[in-house]
Amino acid sequence: MYFCGMYDKYTTFGNTAFINNILIIDDDITLSLMLKTWLAKKGFNVNTAIKISDAKKEIVKCKPELIISDLRLPDENGISFLKWTKERYPEIIFIMMTGYADIQTAVESIRSGAYDYIAKPLNPDELLIKIHSIAPSKEDNNFPPANVAGKTKKSFSDYIQGNSPEYKKVYEHVDMVASTDLSVFIRGDSGVGKEHIARMIHHKSKRATGPFIPVDCGTMSRELSASEFFGHLRGSFTGAINNKKGYFLEANGGTLFLDEIGNLSPDIQMQLLRVLQEKKIKPVGASKEIKVDVRIITATNEDLDVTASKGKFRSDLYHRINEFLIAVPSLKECKDDIPLFAHHFLGRANLELNENVTGFDEDALKFLIAYRWPGNLRELKNVIFRMTLITKKNKITSAALLENIPEIARPPKGDKK
Repeated sequence: MYFCGMYDKYTTFGNTAFINNILIIDDDITLSLMLKTWLAKKGFNVNTAIKISDAKKEIVKCKPELIISDLRLPDENGISFLKWTKERYPEIIFIMMTGYADIQTAVESIRSGAYDYIAKPLNPDELLIKIHSIAPSKEDNNFPPANVAGKTKKSFSDYIQGNSPEYKKVYEHVDMVASTDLSVFIRGDSGVGKEHIARMIHHKSKRATGPFIPVDCGTMSRELSASEFFGHLRGSFTGAINNKKGYFLEANGGTLFLDEIGNLSPDIQMQLLRVLQEKKIKPVGASKEIKVDVRIITATNEDLDVTASKGKFRSDLYHRINEFLIAVPSLKECKDDIPLFAHHFLGRANLELNENVTGFDEDALKFLIAYRWPGNLRELKNVIFRMTLITKKNKITSAALLENIPEIARPPKGDKK
């Protein structure tokens, strides 16, 4: 199957998209119809085909900037088609579609010149984010940079979407709130991917062409936090040798993501509340206020309801930032997604560490699924990267897993479940 169409600029990507023509190849008719309908709503003109022989002809006809191809096709495999295209049209960007059972082949495709891969069953929103992630990496693109899912060309995305009901509920809430300007409060344990959810909201919003500025409030100096948030004028205090814009001005027209907001001092909480209410900031040392247009997304692993009730966090600020709540599940609540995440991280590890581990043995996967993952996705990623680096076999075995990461064989300390 292929799609060849013109991207409507009055869509999610606004005027930043340089991807106009897309060619998608797959022989799955059901998937073809689903994507045809979905992409048509996003502004694409869609055609379908099932063979690479036809797709080669359409490259000349459509002149695509992006090809999205399945790895397994009736008349040729995706890797050989990728190599054929790169030899003749090196400027065309590739995204490969694959089941996670073919993760090693996906890694091979990236080494052969593909930009990224996307796992089946396909999530259309994830595909759209990957398409959006390509724009900042084009060298002759003069559009303003954006923070996107894929950090560098030829790299796997940092995150893959889960298929469990809990994760799907999160994505539904993202879709609901993205088009609004409501302040979003993201609650979830450490390591669940709260910043990724914030980035999803930003990329799906009308602010997608503007900046996304993440701030870790947990590492912010109490003495300098006002300057960090609102900026300062040169000479306004000792050490202020230059003017500073501050996070709010850096995020003007876009989104400001405040992680671990519960760590802010009371005086900064008060100043932040005033800014959110009046949409104006006053840099340290300035006499005039400056209007700002910033959407606020906040996150914490604390229960701010309890913290606010104890007077340790301003309740009025809490209600102001919590206009829409998104609760991100922990990994132990979504165990069926662990194989999907594990194979995704294995693909990234193979690429970044230049290894060729093909998968996991059956018992290794059982241990991964049974473990409760107190560090959530971040911990899973670290474990997979470590095992990929030290394993001596084609697959990560249960024996190697237990020898090198013995905590996998027992529940976390204090967990009685």
